[in-house]
Amino acid sequence: MNSVRSSDGSSSLDEDIVIGLKSMLDEHNVLVQWFRMAKEKLLQSGNMNVSLRLIRKRGPQDRTYNLPEVSEVAALIVGDFDEALGERDIIIETRSEDLQRINELHPSYLGLQYPLILSYGEDGYRKEYCYSSNNAVEGRKRNKITVRDFFAFRFHDRENENFLLLRSRRLTQQLIVDAYTIVDSRRLLYYRLNQNNLRCELYNQLEDAFVRGENDSSFNGKRVILPATFTGGPRYMIQNYQDAMTICAWTGYPDLFITFTCNPKWPEITRYIDKLGLHPEDRPDIVCRVFKVKLDGLIKDLRANKVFGRVRAVF
Repeated sequence: MNSVRSSDGSSSLDEDIVIGLKSMLDEHNVLVQWFRMAKEKLLQSGNMNVSLRLIRKRGPQDRTYNLPEVSEVAALIVGDFDEALGERDIIIETRSEDLQRINELHPSYLGLQYPLILSYGEDGYRKEYCYSSNNAVEGRKRNKITVRDFFAFRFHDRENENFLLLRSRRLTQQLIVDAYTIVDSRRLLYYRLNQNNLRCELYNQLEDAFVRGENDSSFNGKRVILPATFTGGPRYMIQNYQDAMTICAWTGYPDLFITFTCNPKWPEITRYIDKLGLHPEDRPDIVCRVFKVKLDGLIKDLRANKVFGRVRAVF
């Protein structure tokens, strides 16, 4: 909007499109309506401090079958507010320049961050989401979906779904990166809070310090151990290295060192991307999926089809 209001005429934005988007959000997006209401209250209150609170806790089926109502999920507080009252994930203060942390698991976070993709202010991930009883897996310990499950479901083409989610070019790329950071941060938080359950006493500091040859205990503080199951972590890399060395000790030195890279111009990718009028970088999920299929095909050719002869080991 600032670009449209600029008087130097340097903006490349179409003013009619921007006005149309603004009108659409004002009419249909419940989150935008909350902020409009907060603005009106602010203009009426004068110098009083106004805060908009988005309450996280909702019923399991809120905003699924019922029309959203402002009074159910939001409240305007004029004046001071008590830090001990409820949960405040997103706080807007008109007279403060302090940065406030936004909880990325708040149901309204994605709707606030990406209003052009989730134009109706749809909810994002919620901890109350459960697996469908039709897709229940026998022996599964949990019945609630994870953040990774949620984004894996949303980043998939389906009929009668919000197509803007996967066809917004750079905005989609930003959303994918945002989703990755959310998933990874939740995994790291789990490791941090479950050190005892991960049996991290087996990785105690004294043992690690002894292996490194350290003799000054003042440098040994409390650490958070990342187990070998964390992809990209130091123990993950060491375990893969040790597995490779063990295979070499049993089979001998490798005969082939094959580097398999992805080509965004593969016909399987371009056929789908061109149909949507996008670029390969706009749909990294499709690129990764095609790469995985071709990689599995290469390994099958080496092991099952034996294109280079009998194979003793593939790593």
